Amino acid sequence: MAGNAEPTEEFGVLQSKRNATRYQILVEIAERQPAVNQREIADAIGITAQAVSDYLRDLIEQGYVEKHGRGRYEVTKEGVDWLISKTEELRGFITHVSEDVIGQVEIETAIATTDLAEGETVTLTMRDGVLRAMAGDTGGATAVAVTDAKTGTDVGITNFEGVVEYELGTVTAVSIPHVRDGGSSAIDPDRIVDLAADHDLIAVAGVEALVAARTADVDPDVRFGTVGAVREAATKGLDVLLLVTTTQLSAHTDELRDGNVSYEVVDAAEE
Repeated sequence: MAGNAEPTEEFGVLQSKRNATRYQILVEIAERQPAVNQREIADAIGITAQAVSDYLRDLIEQGYVEKHGRGRYEVTKEGVDWLISKTEELRGFITHVSEDVIGQVEIETAIATTDLAEGETVTLTMRDGVLRAMAGDTGGATAVAVTDAKTGTDVGITNFEGVVEYELGTVTAVSIPHVRDGGSSAIDPDRIVDLAADHDLIAVAGVEALVAARTADVDPDVRFGTVGAVREAATKGLDVLLLVTTTQLSAHTDELRDGNVSYEVVDAAEE
């Protein structure tokens, strides 16, 4: 654990309250110069006006600030250089936190396919569009359980390694005519039934599409937000049957193309 703490030693502006306050005051002066109101700076950073005055005197002695008369201050080149150096430290610290700290504690959720214990290494798979975790590290993608879990319950996982291998799903889009062009009555219900049997998920977009599904006695899984939902389902490995009114078809195909999702548009009209 000591090794994880070492990078923070570089970020003195955070470790020293004095340096942190000096940094804030220099920033405030740079924003307001040359006319600087000490009370406004005090209010901005949450210290007293007397404290600002004391820090200003110190900054002037350090050569970071020059005074050009009552209430007129300017950050010197040395002061700017010091600000830049401390800003680089902060930028490095933010990178460290976002990449090394937050990245390591990212937690996803999976379904446990075996009983799992906190801290146990698990193998990850994707089935039915859902991430699944089983005890052991026998697969190409592994993680560590952060909670205990019984078989069939949700489990938190982190420290991912490898890639979960699965095939992307495809989308079959059935274009349903607008009501002015015959609507659902122009569709062969048996064709819808046959197509539904070969797909994992059914989505409908548009009233005509909903009626077409009901006429074929097909119960849709998705009725709202279909543009994003269909793409998401396919990227999770599900084959999707989309019944979509012609006026909404292009919005769906555009989204699928943008997501590099394979799709085809078929005709289910009555012959």
